[in-house]
Amino acid sequence: MLFDLDGVLVDSTPAISRVWTKWCLVRGFDPEKTVREAHGRPSIETVRELLPDADHEAENRELERGEIEDLEGVVALPGAIELLTSLPPDRWTIVTSCTKDLAEVRIRAAGLPIPLSLVTSSDNVNGKPDPEPYLKGATALGFPPGDCLVIEDVPAGIRSGKAAGARVIAVRTTASDAQLTASGADWIIDDCSAIRTTGSGICGALRVSLV
Repeated sequence: MLFDLDGVLVDSTPAISRVWTKWCLVRGFDPEKTVREAHGRPSIETVRELLPDADHEAENRELERGEIEDLEGVVALPGAIELLTSLPPDRWTIVTSCTKDLAEVRIRAAGLPIPLSLVTSSDNVNGKPDPEPYLKGATALGFPPGDCLVIEDVPAGIRSGKAAGARVIAVRTTASDAQLTASGADWIIDDCSAIRTTGSGICGALRVSLV
């Protein structure tokens, strides 16, 4: 199982909105539109689009520093801790558009277990919706993507998972059902509390059901 982080396992939306709003107001961009379009993508890609002539690395470091420092309201989403702790450690990982430093800070702040492997924007040349992040997630677990389930909350992440060849469970924490369906989600649920695992089957496969 390959989990996105923000919006799937962790509620970091208030912190993200605060940091990006400050950044947008200084630079003359619409905060609401920018936050909506940036969600689920590596922040540096949004910076490159909005400020093509800027020092992208410096701008991105400023955003990352703000998000690392602002942990108010960063909590685990319903069912996240229970689901992750029920899974064999070698059968799940997190695939996130955060940098490694930011991802680790949020995982700890939310009280989630630390995965044995972690795929972040620091590991990828191409971020979501490119398939690279989820291809690397599947490789980290040692399974072909077709044997993996991706759990996502935004269109960019869903498209990434589908392009990698995985099946995708979408959660209704960020986007509308219409957007999730249009992006290719195979199933839609409210949150991780709707996912049940019933143990390991043959060849170490997990049996997963939705309630």
